[in-house]
Amino acid sequence: MEIYKDIDNDSNVTHYTIGNTYITIWFRGTVRSYTYSYSKAGKFHVEKMKVLAKNGDGLNSYIMRNVKKLYD
Repeated sequence: MEIYKDIDNDSNVTHYTIGNTYITIWFRGTVRSYTYSYSKAGKFHVEKMKVLAKNGDGLNSYIMRNVKKLYD
């Protein structure tokens, strides 16, 4: 599990884990994690989320706009 940098300090994302075909996200104030996989969210979105997670910016907004309910 990696700590999400949140360079603008405006995100609800706290941590993430990247796998080959998925990304798992932890949000502030929740007790569970959310896994977004190729099979539910699609390869394009998962790969974009991996880049945003590594960059530490824009991940929460991207999730809310594009894949909010597409977690496994």
